[in-house]
Amino acid sequence: MDCFCGRCKFNMISYFTSENGILTQCEEPSTGCWISVVNPTPQEVKKLIEDFGLDSGFVKSSLDEEESSRIEREDDQTLVIIDTPVSSVDDDKTRSFYTQPMGIILTDEYVFTISIKETQIIKEAMRGNIRNLRPSFKTRFVLQILLRIAALFLIYLKQIDKISSAAEQQLHDAMKNELLMQLLALEKSLVYFSTSLKANEATIEKIFRGRVIKLYDEDQDLLEDVLIEMKQAIEMSSIYTGILSSMMDGFSSVISNNLNIVMWRLTIITVILEIPNIIFSFYGINTVDLPMPFTWFPISLAICLTSIMAITLMKWKRK
Repeated sequence: MDCFCGRCKFNMISYFTSENGILTQCEEPSTGCWISVVNPTPQEVKKLIEDFGLDSGFVKSSLDEEESSRIEREDDQTLVIIDTPVSSVDDDKTRSFYTQPMGIILTDEYVFTISIKETQIIKEAMRGNIRNLRPSFKTRFVLQILLRIAALFLIYLKQIDKISSAAEQQLHDAMKNELLMQLLALEKSLVYFSTSLKANEATIEKIFRGRVIKLYDEDQDLLEDVLIEMKQAIEMSSIYTGILSSMMDGFSSVISNNLNIVMWRLTIITVILEIPNIIFSFYGINTVDLPMPFTWFPISLAICLTSIMAITLMKWKRK
């Protein structure tokens, strides 16, 4: 039975083992277990280095937000840094997507996942949503995590496409700054995704060669699936980037055209309102010796000239 008590759930360092294909949380580490490390304190980092013998450089790289995806081996330890997708909502309700590195360290006894923040992948693994996740089979464990990361990239890319399509429909009716900011956030998210996916692909291809991580025959199909999913995510990211870029260019033209229409209407109103102003200003001149028509005459003249000018401008606009 899984142990998710209040005391264990919020530990920065958690231990998981697999029993009959089911991932369970335990109090102490055992050989072949998965050790999940999320936002560790300096004392916990020291524990990882001293008690478990992890390479200090590997631990620091796993906790570096600017670290790029790569794979490295040092003595009997292997480090795999992979970029994972993250979704968030800002204070102005703008949804954005970005990537966050996660380190996977393989040793003879344990497999570690180290990240500065809890990711969706770690949550799903802890909840048992990744089937047949067995930390004792280290290579397969890494490949299953990579496959789930690639699948999550695809899910978020589809969400980006849906959000941009919904924003496009709303922008046809009203040009709101919130919608434009949402599209700009999505465009930036796709740049992050494209960069991270290409780095992940290079790391997976390096694993595919089998020189850093030992590959078994039964893992070949899973590794090929990971590579295919990652390539598909790269292609989708490239397509959506092109579509969103074209959409932004199109809306820039629409906004400029709408601005021209507004300025044209304001110009018409200004010209029409200026006619009565000219007539009544003329009647306001101090011309005592000049006989002036009756008061109804300037009013009638202003109405006639204003009507004629309005009709003329409207007909010109239609042409």
